[in-house]
This record gives sequence, C-alpha cells and structure tokens, in this order.
Amino acid sequence: MNSNSSTLASAEVDRISPADIEAGHTAYELDRKHVFHSWSAQEQLQPMNVIDAEGSWIWDGEGNRLLDFTSQLIYTNAGHKHPKIIEAIKNQAEKLCTVAPQHVNDARSEAARLITELLPEDINHVFFTNGGADANEHAVRMARLHTGRRKVLSAYRSYHGGTHLAVNLTGDPRRIPSDDDAGVVRFLPAFTYGSHFRPESAEEWTEEQEAERALAHLRDTLVLEGPSQVAALILEAIPGTAGIYIPPAGYIEGARALCDEFGIVMIFDEVMAGFGRSGKWFAHEHFAVEPDIVTFAKGVNSGYVPMGGVAMDDSIYSSFANRMYPGGLTYSGHPLAMAAAVAAINAMRDEGMVENAARVGSEVIGPRLEEIKRNHPVVGDVRGAGVFWAIELVRDQESREPLAPYGQTPAVMPELVAACKAKGVLPFINMNRIHICPPLNVADDDVRFGLDVIDEVLSIADEFRKG
Repeated sequence: MNSNSSTLASAEVDRISPADIEAGHTAYELDRKHVFHSWSAQEQLQPMNVIDAEGSWIWDGEGNRLLDFTSQLIYTNAGHKHPKIIEAIKNQAEKLCTVAPQHVNDARSEAARLITELLPEDINHVFFTNGGADANEHAVRMARLHTGRRKVLSAYRSYHGGTHLAVNLTGDPRRIPSDDDAGVVRFLPAFTYGSHFRPESAEEWTEEQEAERALAHLRDTLVLEGPSQVAALILEAIPGTAGIYIPPAGYIEGARALCDEFGIVMIFDEVMAGFGRSGKWFAHEHFAVEPDIVTFAKGVNSGYVPMGGVAMDDSIYSSFANRMYPGGLTYSGHPLAMAAAVAAINAMRDEGMVENAARVGSEVIGPRLEEIKRNHPVVGDVRGAGVFWAIELVRDQESREPLAPYGQTPAVMPELVAACKAKGVLPFINMNRIHICPPLNVADDDVRFGLDVIDEVLSIADEFRKG
C-alpha cells in the first residue's frame, strides 16, 4: 500500500474488528459451499469478500480499505450508506414494509412523480420492475403491442440484461450461449475509435463520417428487414458494459429521425448511464432527441433495494388506456425500493451530485486520463463523461489492435486488478478495458488517488504488450 493510501486508511484503522474478519471468513466458506454465482465457472471462482462500505470506499474480507472505482456494478451513484437513503428505508419499513402492486402506496406515487419530472414533458407514466433486464423485456413487449410488429433492432457492442429476451437484445458475446431468434435483429453501431466503417486507407476518420456511414448501415438494415415489421430500436445513449463509447455527433439524432420516418418506437436503455452517471440526469440529454420509452434501474436508488422501471410517453400509454397490459410483477413498485428512490433523487438534487459528476469528469478524470494515455503506450484511447469513463488497452496505438481479441480478456488483467487492490483501489475490468466509475459524489482527492494508482500499475500492461 502506497503512502497516499496509508494516509487515507489511517483514520479508519479501528473500523474493522477481528470479529468482523472472522465473520467474513465464515461467510466466504458458506458462499463457496452454497452460492451459485452469475457469469462464472463456479469451481474457478475466488470472489472478493466485502464486509463494510461507506461513501466511495469498501472494506474487503481482511479489513483492507479500497476505493470503489466500480460503484459495484456501476450503480452506487450516491455512494455507500448514504444516511438519507438508509433513513428512508427504515422509516418505510416501519410504516408499510410491503404491499401488493395493485394497491396505491405513497412511496411509489412520489417516486413516479419525481422520475417523470426528470424526463420530457410527454413522459408521464412509469411501470416499475425489479431491475434493468425485466425493464427492457417489458419495454419491448409494450413496443410490440403498441405497433403490432415483432422485430426489434439492437446494436452489437451493447448490453441489455441477462434474462431471455434481454440477453438476446444484447450485443455482448455473453449472449452467444443463449442465442435464439427472439425477433431481434442486430446492427453495427457507430463507434469512432473502433469503427466498423472506416476504410483501411483512411488516415483520418471524423465523427461526421462515422455517423454518416453508421446511419446508412442502420437504414439499410431497416429496409432489408422490412420497416413495417420493426417495432422498436433499443439503444444505450452511452453504452456502458460495451465500452463507455460516446456516439459521434449526429448519430443519435439520425437514429431518432429513422424511427420517426418508419413509425418505430425508440427505446433508450438508461439502466447504467441514467440518474447522473454521465453528468446529466439521463445520458440521452447529451443529444437533441426525445425517447418514446426510457428504461432505468441501478442508479435510481443507488442499488440499495432492487428496482427498475419503464417510463413511457403518452402515445405508448394510450395503447393500454382501455385495454389490459398483459404483464406484471409481484414486487412492482415495492415500497422499500420506492422510498429509497425518493430519498436518492432528492439527495442527488439537494447535494448537487449530478453537477459534481459533470465537474469531476471534465476537471479531474478527463485531463488526468489524457496524461495517463501519454504516459503509457498500452493505452489506445480514453473516453467518457461525468463519472463514466473507459481506458482502452491496445497492443499498438497506431493500428488500435486490442490487447486481446474482442470477447476475450487479456491474461494481464487479473495482475492489474491485484496490483490495484494491493494499492487500495478496486478497478472495474471488462475485456481489454479499465472502467473508471466512482460514485457521483466522490471527492476530487479520492479520484486523484485512484487515478495515480491506475497510472502506476499500467506499467505492468506496458510490459505485457511487448510480449
């Protein structure tokens, strides 16, 4: 642990007791005996034990303090143990701990009001779900019933969830073992750094050219599939798991125009990027568009209680004003989750968290990542907004060849993770990328500490690329 990390940890030296650590050891043993983990080969897994957390920090099973650059799965937007959210959950549990979804409860009503107030004027209704995957499933169901069409267009280099339809909507390679038709048609997205449209002979490639070619491809896909058969286009305004790449200027607006031309529902998946992560309440606000449907989860209440939702415009709502919507969830609008969302949204507003995220991104993370790129030949690209950034690792900066083929994780990544953790930072790793995603209310000095550690350990990857 370096001196900076030691200084940061000194005030918390007595926080974790030997009894806490022993209880953590017991939890780990029970986990390995009984818990089946997601996205993992069970016998190869050595999960990290987390026994405490507060703000932007967590404590592992041995009592080590780590800066949480992951926000867990990029959702603790208000940080760990925010007192206002915890208090709201306690108060709600004492007042009305649970209730069937067909009944009104004031926490759900208030959460719906607060969420729709953050969205365009014609989005006035929310169907609450238990998470992001089922939000996307229900969004597609609504679009299909609204249009009477079956097909859904979704991008490669995307992630929309792990349930049946959601994983088929996904363009991430993790969908492949579960692939079936599901009415999903995939297309190549606009991605300036790793463009699928850039000619090999092009010395330079502009955002305008990328948007133009990608939109031409999207139009061709629509025409070839039959626009009258396409119910919806689902996009992440800023894709997260797929690489935190910001679409080039004009692309999102052009996709909106295609949806309008062919009567297609435009769904923005804001599960990861929404609720302040990108420095705006929703990532689609970075573009001059209005969605028909917005899905959300994760950051709406910092993940304190599982929750998601589908926010729909008045046109979609009208399709179900006088006919039954054929769908529901036992825990839709669960009072504890709703109370947490109300408290989280109010805290984010009152404490200026979204504004802080925007400032930290532009003044601290962005400039420091540019320095890191200059320091390390293994860094091909740095990109992002707010507290939502990616470092792309490559074998060669000029050719942009990734450190491992797409869909694979370079062998050096576990070593990078271990080195970061030894120095007091928990990084988020995906394929050949390091994602920088602290809470929205992270302190500047904490971010600088974390990025200094990343800068230091990237020398390991610099050496790896030579081999």
